[in-house]
Order: sequence, then C-alpha cells, then structure tokens
Amino acid sequence: MTNIIDCHIHPAVDKQTDFCWYGNSGSIKKQFDDLKRAGISQACGSIVIAKTPVHFDEIKKLNDIALSIRDRHPDFYIPGIQIHPDFPDESCREIERCCSEHQVRWIGELVGYLMGYPDDYASKNMLEIMRFASKYHMVANFHCADTKIVEKLCKSVPEMNFVLAHPGEREQFLNRIRKVAELKNLYLDISGTGIDRYRMLKKAVDIAGYKKLLFGSDYPINNPAVYVYGVFFEKISEKATKSIFADNFKRLVKEVND
Repeated sequence: MTNIIDCHIHPAVDKQTDFCWYGNSGSIKKQFDDLKRAGISQACGSIVIAKTPVHFDEIKKLNDIALSIRDRHPDFYIPGIQIHPDFPDESCREIERCCSEHQVRWIGELVGYLMGYPDDYASKNMLEIMRFASKYHMVANFHCADTKIVEKLCKSVPEMNFVLAHPGEREQFLNRIRKVAELKNLYLDISGTGIDRYRMLKKAVDIAGYKKLLFGSDYPINNPAVYVYGVFFEKISEKATKSIFADNFKRLVKEVND
C-alpha cells in the first residue's frame, strides 16, 4: 500500500473556513474520510479564514481548533499553525507555545492575500517571526506569487526550510521550479494549478529533482484523487513517486524533530 502524506489541506470547521466552492465539506470526519478514500494516509495543514484579524486571539483560535482536531485524529491529522506579520511578538509566543507544549513543527499554508498581508513574506516583521521559528526548526508552507519575495525570504533565513505552495503554470511554473532548484532551503508542493497539466510533474523533477517536491492537494478546494492519480500517471521513477508522496515530507519533519 502506498503511503501518501498530503502536506496541504485546510480543515473546514464552519462556513467561514470552508473553501469547498461547490457545496459543504461536511464534518471533519467526513473530510478525512474523503481524503482516505482518495488513498491519502495522513494530511497536514492549517485552518484558513478570509479575514484580516483585529486581534491575535483570532489567529490563536484557529490554531487551538487545529490542535483539537489533531487530538481527535492523532493518527491522521498533522496540524499546521497560522501566524501574522501584524502581530510579530504574539506570533513568536504562539510558535513557542505550539512547539513546546504541542510538538507542532509546521507553519501554514500561510495565505496572506486572504488574511490581510498579500505577499508580505519578506517584511521586517515576517522575517523576525521566521527567524524565531527557525530556532524551533519549523517548516513554513506559504502562498506567494512573487519569486523575488520568495528568494529574499529564503536567503534571509537560510537555516529554515520553506515550502512554496502551488506550481502555477507556463512561465510562472518555470520561474518557480527554477527558483526551487536554485535555493537549497526551498521546496514546492504540487497542490493547486499545475498538476493537471500533462508532463508538468516530470518537468519539475527534471529541473529541480524529486527530492524538492512534496505532495499536496489543497483540499477541500480541489479533488484529492486527481492529485494522487496525477502523480501515478506521470512517467517518473518509483523512487521519485515514493519520495514525492511521503518521504520528502517525512525527511523535512524528521530534520525538524531532530
């Protein structure tokens, strides 16, 4: 049986956090049953809301819900936490709390354009937060359209590993995957637009190597089975397939836990 870890989901706990475009995602159990039905063994990710927070307690609440889901589904769900550059001190304390008390090692997916900081990933405040997170050897999965900002973030915090969300397509994809190949601490998850384009995954492997790619679906926006079968369908080696599906994620998290 193939071990598949989806590094990019967003559990839906109410209408504000449900990003299924064509209906209701249902209960957490139903969502996890969906993912398992697609062949996914474990799933990681944060709860996202399309709202600019006024107080950091709004961010902390999302994280507390994620932690409570992990407590109910410890064998399946790996929580990701949210932070926010408008609250650098509070974000650092939240990282410390979640790492020290709850053994969380994954940040994101961070979606700045939804939560009030579009592409603000290399600002003074965000770099302060990420440098603090690097002390706990955390991994950050983030959504960013500007490769110059991506490069600045990775070079400013070289001791931390970052996972760029979504391949994109055409020139955007080529620019992103070349940046992944160039920067030692940058990886790419295959969720969102891209995997449905024939030969995209093979091209990514050819340019950056299979060890720099992580499996993700962006469920419940996307059908996870499309992404699972998309990896199987591409003509890449069995070792590359196994690495993308789970081993690369486990390696990053193991480096964190070590």
